[in-house]
Amino acid sequence: MKALIFDLDGTLVDSVYAHTVAWQRALAEAGIDVPACQIHYRVGLSGRLLVKGITRLHQRRPLSEGDIGHLEKRHAALFSKLFSHCAPLPGAVSLLQFLHKSKIAHGIATTSKRPEIRPALKALGIDGKTLVVDGTSVERAKPDADLFIECQRRLGFPASECLIVGDAIWDMHAAQRAGIFAVALLSGGFSEQDLYNAGARRVYADAAELHQSLDELAVLP
Repeated sequence: MKALIFDLDGTLVDSVYAHTVAWQRALAEAGIDVPACQIHYRVGLSGRLLVKGITRLHQRRPLSEGDIGHLEKRHAALFSKLFSHCAPLPGAVSLLQFLHKSKIAHGIATTSKRPEIRPALKALGIDGKTLVVDGTSVERAKPDADLFIECQRRLGFPASECLIVGDAIWDMHAAQRAGIFAVALLSGGFSEQDLYNAGARRVYADAAELHQSLDELAVLP
């Protein structure tokens, strides 16, 4: 493998539950009371797909695109307050530093938009030299493959030489659609079995364990 493509939330930074609470509060303000577990399962999807899935699950009349747009903005504002202190997940910073020092190509492909991810990128020590493909870069977010395909294209390597690292079943579904080998981390809260069922080829505890296992994935400097 010559290039790694990382998801962000739940893979490199500990933000999945902040997203869950932010969505729960935004939906509650709109009169939609939802258990956190139903939201957590959908973190990683675009806001539009997340809201549509929730309203369908609760047998509510579909919201207008304007209403969904308002919920997305409200979620972003609440998330910014909840996630003012961004914490990298175990091993994430050292893994990225190793890849940079070893000149192993890598990038980030995230459904989140740039204003939401700035604190995370800063906490990870990521500067303008690291490729970041966010939700504004493509027309369709996960579980479509567009984000990963765009990141792969910009890295300049064929799909067969890339490795996707994610934490959610949506990452695994998108990786399969992109035709790229994918491994999963448990740091986003999905179970090992769910991740394997979704197409993960290997599952690791977190970025620290992945770092120690790069050789078995044929990722070598």
